[in-house]
Amino acid sequence: MNIPRRKFLRLATGAAALPALPGSALALDYPTRPVHIVVGFPPGGGADIVARLISQRLSERLGQRFVVDNRPGAGSNIGAEAVIRSAPDGYTLYLITIPTNAVNATLYNNLNFNFVRDMAPVASLTRDPIVMEINPALPVKSVAEFIAYARANPGKINMASSGVGSTQHIAGQMFVAMTNISVNHVPYRGAAPALTDLMAGQVQVFFDVATSSIQYIEAGKLRALAVTTRTRWARLPDLPTVSDSVPGYEASNVRGVGAPKDTPPAIIEKLNQEINAVLADPETNAQLANLGDEVLSFSPAEFGKFIAEETEKWGNVARTANIKAE
Repeated sequence: MNIPRRKFLRLATGAAALPALPGSALALDYPTRPVHIVVGFPPGGGADIVARLISQRLSERLGQRFVVDNRPGAGSNIGAEAVIRSAPDGYTLYLITIPTNAVNATLYNNLNFNFVRDMAPVASLTRDPIVMEINPALPVKSVAEFIAYARANPGKINMASSGVGSTQHIAGQMFVAMTNISVNHVPYRGAAPALTDLMAGQVQVFFDVATSSIQYIEAGKLRALAVTTRTRWARLPDLPTVSDSVPGYEASNVRGVGAPKDTPPAIIEKLNQEINAVLADPETNAQLANLGDEVLSFSPAEFGKFIAEETEKWGNVARTANIKAE
């Protein structure tokens, strides 16, 4: 049937004037193609392992592939910027790591983005304790004894880190500032070489993410003095917290998922619900616990508040210690 030109134009104009589908309707079918989760670190590390586990579970639940895309470099800023510059459609996500992403705003002077402003929080994933650990040859067995030893031997303790501005560095630096001790910071290119030198006695103390050190602690190759979280760690329940000796001290390695700002709220909410469902699954929970991770389930708003607070906290630590990226 032929439609007169004037009538066709009226119909076309009317169709163009129809309101767009609301975000909730768009989210019903999401995702309709593979979703990429960008990790700002190389394959094989803790962030990568958690991202791959969550991606696998989301793929199973939603019927579309969730693919991990490793883009390491510049303290994870390369990956963060790639996500922030991508389309805000829910198909490019970011594996957030706190305090790394929180402190980068202070460490790097020339970032092309503002993480708090430009990355929409989607969901938290895990909290990974940090352990204050020493070479067993050091003659101390508690945080209090370590502080006393450091004060009696100023400048004679070497403190390892995984690099300037790393989680390990700023966790250790906050301890140094709060206890008013003097140590020599020795940065490494990652936790593995730092752990090697710690066990060899080249450095004496390391504030390391628990998952990479637990095997050496349990084997007696390292001595754990305390965990840096507010509460004790279920994996080592007899280990005290740093705050037992240094009131107010708290540090942990938190991971979560972010998306570019302006991603439809309905898609963010759907992802949050699906991720929290994955975290509540007993099998997934057990796998994360085996890695030493504690499940952390925040709403987008709660996670956003946490990121803002951590950005201020770790920025203050970096500014006080005059830490800048190399």
